[in-house]
Amino acid sequence: MSSAHSILVVDDELDIVLIFKQALSRQGYTVFGFTDPLLALEHFKINSADYGLVITDVRMPRMSGFELAANIKVIKPDAKVVFMSAFEVSDLEFSMPGVKVNDFLRKPVDVKTLVRRVKVAMAN
Repeated sequence: MSSAHSILVVDDELDIVLIFKQALSRQGYTVFGFTDPLLALEHFKINSADYGLVITDVRMPRMSGFELAANIKVIKPDAKVVFMSAFEVSDLEFSMPGVKVNDFLRKPVDVKTLVRRVKVAMAN
């Protein structure tokens, strides 16, 4: 796969990052995972051209997934973003100007669903 097929996974729960990384790597994607959204953003700033998709948890300490997505869109306006959360997320939370959301995954996410939805997001 080309470097534009790299995926950034950000979740404050390490086990989710590891499961997603393993499942998507098996599909041939290059996956970088972070439990700290600030570190993930710094990494994205340097490597934004490599990424085809960002998957981020909505609620994390230090920076929310919404804030992370907004910052990512400033760096790379056409970046594809998939949010995930175990919590209900209101329409109000999703109404962020300039931040197009490609998909929303409800935790817990099973591996088959994850792979299928990532393939769809990457293809669009």
